[in-house]
Amino acid sequence: MPIRNGDVMTSLVFESDDLDLTEDFLCRAYARMTIGSSSPENSRARIRRDTLPSVSVDEIDLGFDMSYAVTPLGRICLCLIHEGTVQDHVYRGVRDNFGPGDMVLFAPPDAPYRGQIRTARYNITMLEPALLDQVAATAPSRRPQPVRLTGHRPHTPAAARHLRHTILYLRDHVLADPAVAEQPLIAATGGQLLAASVLAAFPNTAHTDPTAQDRTDAHSATVRRAVAHIEDHADQPLTVAEMAAAAHVTVRALQYAFRRHLDTTPLAYLRRVRLAQAHRDLRAASPLDTTVGEIAARWGFAHPGRFAALYREAYGTSPSATLRG
Repeated sequence: MPIRNGDVMTSLVFESDDLDLTEDFLCRAYARMTIGSSSPENSRARIRRDTLPSVSVDEIDLGFDMSYAVTPLGRICLCLIHEGTVQDHVYRGVRDNFGPGDMVLFAPPDAPYRGQIRTARYNITMLEPALLDQVAATAPSRRPQPVRLTGHRPHTPAAARHLRHTILYLRDHVLADPAVAEQPLIAATGGQLLAASVLAAFPNTAHTDPTAQDRTDAHSATVRRAVAHIEDHADQPLTVAEMAAAAHVTVRALQYAFRRHLDTTPLAYLRRVRLAQAHRDLRAASPLDTTVGEIAARWGFAHPGRFAALYREAYGTSPSATLRG
């Protein structure tokens, strides 16, 4: 089945016991590579790929031991081992072994890598490096350096668990339903959520503490400009970097301003605005014409239970009761 790229969610499943066909598929799905096996006559492979713009989530099941040597991917590649092991995984300055439960940076975007997979079932999640900049970059006028990850293992077991939960949430609650995943706000929010979790998990070059200039810029006028931009564009995919650019400050200054003046974050404020828009649509809609899930997805809420909890907290009733009323 061909690899498809585009602006909407796509899915594919590849199954083969032919090593040459598997190598050809992997070259098209990842990057140019060579693979090998000591038992090519028994080379069962199954791969399911689901994609959002800038993000792909693959579940891979290899029923054989496979060696690999891969050219640079151009994307950040994360690996979560379910079963089996990865041995002698090597790239620039790194040599490591991974086992069940390990959550690791498999390779940075510009590094070739090689190793051995031992009859493993694992998850590969890839994202465009620019997603990190959308979450952590300074405003474009400040000519920021791209954010880079500087370690291949998470800071702590808790950070690894949080990233693992984020990936599984995307797999099970966003990508599992194409009608949900194809909503533009959900696709954008999913990518940002993953990027933020990656930055929280791995050592990186992002500077999170506000500078003296950021503190100076974190005044009420900054908040007003950002709030106006959020309220005018809540129906469109928005990144924190775009909000900061609209307010003419860095992301750090914007986040500090929102904490200082509103005791919240820019993304939490955006979620509050979108929740209010969903409330408006629920009040105006007929249960004969739409569902709570459709309205929630339209405004970027992928998980019905989470949406219902946020809605009840804000409005004291369930979204279904509002729709029926």
